[in-house]
Amino acid sequence: MRIEAYTQVQQVYQSKKVNQAQKTSSTSHMDQVQISSFGKEIQTAKAALAGSPDVREELTAPIKAQVQNGTYSVDNAAFAEKLIKKYEEMR
Repeated sequence: MRIEAYTQVQQVYQSKKVNQAQKTSSTSHMDQVQISSFGKEIQTAKAALAGSPDVREELTAPIKAQVQNGTYSVDNAAFAEKLIKKYEEMR
C-alpha cells in the first residue's frame, strides 16, 4: 500500500472543502417584507382608532348626570320592544 497516494488524495479533498467553505461565506441573503395595500389600510385604521377615545363623552355625559340626579327614566315599552327585536335578529 502506497501512503503517498493516500496523502495526495486527501489533499485534493481538503482543498475542495476549503473552496466550498469560502464560497458559502461570501454569499449573503436578505429577507424582504412587502405589505399589501389592504394591510396598509388596516394599519391606518388601527392608528385612527388608537387615537380616538374609548367613550364618547358628549353622548354619555347627559345620561350620567341624569342617573346621578335620579331623574333618568327608562320607557319600559320601548325597552321591551328593542329587546324582542334583538332576540328575533339573533334567531
